[in-house]
Amino acid sequence: MAKVSVIWVGLLLVFGLAAMGEAASEKYKDPKQPINIRIRDLMYRMTLAEKIGQMVQLERANATPEIMKDFSIGSLLSGGGSGPGIQATAEDWINMVNEFQKGSLSSRLGIPMIYGIDAVHGHNNVYNATIFPHNVGLGATRDPELVKRIGAATAIEVRATGISYAFAPCIAVCRDPRWGRCYESYSEDPNIVRAMTEIIPGLQGEIPANSRKGVPYVNGKDKVAACAKHFVGDGGTTNGINENNTVIDRHGLLSIHMPAYYSSIIKGVATVMVSYSSWNGQKMHANHELVTGFLKNTLQFRGFVISDWQGIDRITSPPHANYTYSVQAGVQAGIDMVMLPFNHTEFIDILTNLVESNFIPMSRIDDAVRRILRVKFSMGLFENPLANLSFVDQLGSQAHRDLAREAVRKSLVLLKNGDETDAPLLPLPKKANKILVAGTHAHDLGYQCGGWTITWQGLSGNNHTTGTTILSAISAAVDPSTEIVFTENPDAEFVKSNNFSYAVVVIGEPPYAETAGDSLNLTISEPGPSTITNVCSGVKCVVVVISGRPVVIQPYLSSIHALVAAWLPGTEGQGVTDVLFGDYGFTGKLPRTWFKTVDQLPMNSGDPHYDPLFPIGFGLTTQPIVASY
Repeated sequence: MAKVSVIWVGLLLVFGLAAMGEAASEKYKDPKQPINIRIRDLMYRMTLAEKIGQMVQLERANATPEIMKDFSIGSLLSGGGSGPGIQATAEDWINMVNEFQKGSLSSRLGIPMIYGIDAVHGHNNVYNATIFPHNVGLGATRDPELVKRIGAATAIEVRATGISYAFAPCIAVCRDPRWGRCYESYSEDPNIVRAMTEIIPGLQGEIPANSRKGVPYVNGKDKVAACAKHFVGDGGTTNGINENNTVIDRHGLLSIHMPAYYSSIIKGVATVMVSYSSWNGQKMHANHELVTGFLKNTLQFRGFVISDWQGIDRITSPPHANYTYSVQAGVQAGIDMVMLPFNHTEFIDILTNLVESNFIPMSRIDDAVRRILRVKFSMGLFENPLANLSFVDQLGSQAHRDLAREAVRKSLVLLKNGDETDAPLLPLPKKANKILVAGTHAHDLGYQCGGWTITWQGLSGNNHTTGTTILSAISAAVDPSTEIVFTENPDAEFVKSNNFSYAVVVIGEPPYAETAGDSLNLTISEPGPSTITNVCSGVKCVVVVISGRPVVIQPYLSSIHALVAAWLPGTEGQGVTDVLFGDYGFTGKLPRTWFKTVDQLPMNSGDPHYDPLFPIGFGLTTQPIVASY
């Protein structure tokens, strides 16, 4: 019996030492090891199936913890409006993300997934998050340091919900306001867009001075991986048609659309998203020369390249017509992670077959996986894969709302303030007998925020998230003795008969996103124009335009006493009244040319036919005043 016990002890000792040796040799799990050693060690252990799984990004509604485990899926995302429920709390989001992550961690190698979301003007899919002005408004501030602070606030709100990857910033250079994504672009001027890449160190952390160029850098549990998008030329398509063809020579592409990518890569951006659009007829999702040759080789980008939503499907027309070709073309072009986002098995089966049949070399798969793992290791995902509640109080915090309010007031551009015969109307007196507030956008938080807010296309109304409408902000700003009358679309007789001291008219565009926002006429829809006419013919009026881009305003300009471009300001409407009533002065400058008629488009600064209503850089100023009562 004693001899048997000795044998058992010996066997246990052998197996125990073997297990300890295995654990010690799992260098990828050791945070003390250099990242390259960890990557090499992990990739040595991975099967082809596990490598291809890492290249997959699924929409959360098409995933389960079991799918994450069984296929070693590399990433999940929430599409616009996709979440754990209506008005879900930060804790609801964390619980959802962690359940998926636990599936990933239970796989053979325990590789954590990375969860992505479109946080493009704050954490905009989430109820009660701070919604900042869209990028066009931030471009009007000309304040990269402000944008960096917005990046940091956005990052911590994203982390508050357990998410570690934001599909931002959009560094498109919108050259035609007819494009439905123009509000996602900081400016028509590549130098302004390049300056605004300061949002990246806000999102990811300040890159150390000795960092190698092109290596992704994400520092800390309160930071997220960023994504420069959409590579490249998305803002230059013919007639501003979304996902269309950018016709431009190589010099133009590199001098207008590429500079912000240079800056993003120098600042350590973790990922780059490829554009749906084409360059001179070639789909960017299939462009090996630019994705691999230029982005990866010339610019030495070492993070991962991700497709857009069904981006490889759209290589063919109609989409998905020859999916095997699309998979081969997209992966061979240099796309590392594919936002499928629905059917993982079809993609995995096709890519596996392409590799096993030697149509795609193993070296291409290894390059993709190496880049994905580099981002995951660099951001500490292996050490801290599961989220906790430590940042939940940061979601929609007062400090972040104050920051958004500051951004709103700095983004406002004063286009007119009286004329030769009239004294300036702005700033408005807070104390007045009776004032009129009118317009479809005066008391509509959804309109004020625009697209990519709670849902993909945006919403109308005040019940979808928390914030302050411009009407509510006016009520808070004026003297208690001032009577406010709010009527969305008053008739001219009503205006003339009420003896108003002045009127504030807030009109503009309804919310939209992407192709739904493409517009060939750029007109303000009714009742906006009739509201301007009815109100401004009867009383001194300031017109505040809520829009993602310049719109047709010249026909009404002579009747408007003061005109303000407020862009898509977000949830903090008090930033508008801070400036209207003179607590702060107007300082914003146009980030893009304001045309006279759409027949002039495209028209950008430096063009030989440049004849704008207001040129890029235009913006009247006012001085802050001490309110007089």
